[in-house]
Amino acid sequence: MKNFSKLFSLLCLLLVSAAFFSGCSDDDTLPQLTGESKQFILFTKSNPAISGTVTFSKRNDNTTLITLQLSGTSAGGSHPAHIHAGTAAEGGAILLDLSSVNGSTGKSETVVTALNNGSPITYEQLINLDGYVNIHLSGTDLVTLIAQGDIGINELTSTSKTYTLSAVSNSAISGTAKFTKRVSGKALVSIALTGTTPGVSSIAHIHVNTVAQTGGVVVDLTSVTGSTGKSDTSVNKLNTGVAITYDELLNFNGYINVHESASALSTLIAQGDIGKNELTNTSKTYTLNAVSNNAISGTAKFTKRVSGETLVSISLTGTTVGVSSPAHIHLNTAAQGGAIAIDLTSIIGATGKSETSVSKLNNGTTIIYDELLNFNGYINVHQSASNLATIIAQGNIGANAVNSNIVNYDITNTGSSSYLFNGGGLTNGNNPSLTLQRGKTYSFTVNAPGHPFLIKTVQTTGSANGYNNGVTNNGASSGVISFTVPSNAPNTLYYICEFHSSMTGIITITN
Repeated sequence: MKNFSKLFSLLCLLLVSAAFFSGCSDDDTLPQLTGESKQFILFTKSNPAISGTVTFSKRNDNTTLITLQLSGTSAGGSHPAHIHAGTAAEGGAILLDLSSVNGSTGKSETVVTALNNGSPITYEQLINLDGYVNIHLSGTDLVTLIAQGDIGINELTSTSKTYTLSAVSNSAISGTAKFTKRVSGKALVSIALTGTTPGVSSIAHIHVNTVAQTGGVVVDLTSVTGSTGKSDTSVNKLNTGVAITYDELLNFNGYINVHESASALSTLIAQGDIGKNELTNTSKTYTLNAVSNNAISGTAKFTKRVSGETLVSISLTGTTVGVSSPAHIHLNTAAQGGAIAIDLTSIIGATGKSETSVSKLNNGTTIIYDELLNFNGYINVHQSASNLATIIAQGNIGANAVNSNIVNYDITNTGSSSYLFNGGGLTNGNNPSLTLQRGKTYSFTVNAPGHPFLIKTVQTTGSANGYNNGVTNNGASSGVISFTVPSNAPNTLYYICEFHSSMTGIITITN
């Protein structure tokens, strides 16, 4: 009996051990998560309360677990889900059916080894897929999306740039164009306008050049939906087929136009410069005084672009509807008069406004914003093209502007013996010693043909040893030399003629 009891106990132990090791063996054969995963955001669509994530998790049997997790879904609901080809902005065919999201939990899980067409697909291929996820309201309402998000190479990064779209024909409509970089380097262009009309679809494009210059369409954008004021376009090439990346778009010579509708393309509702044409917050406004008609006056605003070029915006009050008034930037001061240096866009009588993008003089010489602010010039606005003799508004700009922080010197010569200075507190100063202050700007308007005026570190003739830090046009014998004195300028500099040692003076630099 005792032997039987021992035998029975041993048999039980063997059975328990077999069951235990059998169970362990079964667990070991089940697919396990490797710990590698990638999560993408699912954004709200028709219901602002619903959003979430899609997570791709790698398993050790070369399969992928795709987990959808939404917040804000309702108990009892079942929401079909799919992975599509392309981007959410472009739309595309279904590549892969996913398990429907359970409304009670907001969750679904799908184990994936292949696409719907039978093509095998790995975890690595899925997280680099050219695709996006759609989650629909129900099996009977696939049109209504409750959540959506780009995945793989289409994932949106945190890198973006937003440009202003200003009102044009309707002051109630304005907004922004946001450029967001994708993992692939492509761009998502998202337009958001306020004040649009439900039921109206507004055509949008990226054009070449600036708003002031105008230019042809280079990229067709998705039309703006009137009920939301929004549109999304995935951009990776121009209409010509030339590839363009996010980084290239941020340096593009372009602007955006949004038109009222396909049947009213001539009516613009919003517009804005983008890329290198974007306007900065740096600007300078000059007064345009009345001349022939006391009722007409205004301003000329110079605004710096990202590229360093300038938008010149003239705004006048009292102009006449139907009359177009030519405008120009001239050399010298309004009191002196001078030749036209830059043609500006004519002022429209109905609005009193004009805009001109300026990057060069009429003779082709490049000129940037900082140089225009030191320019020896003035603006004339004429009554009309048929009556150029009548000036309706006029004002000095740049170095000639009243209350300018720039100190102006007019320099001529007395033969080959000396320079003659006027301005800056000097009257017919003969080779005067100058005291300049660090941080201030000085303008030397030179009219001394044959006597190049040089700012130098040594008091010798010739072109060597020129001091060019903060100096533009050093060595001019006719023109404007601008000198913004840097903080590290030496205590003593010199001006001297390139050819004549008697035409010279000392420049003392102070703080």
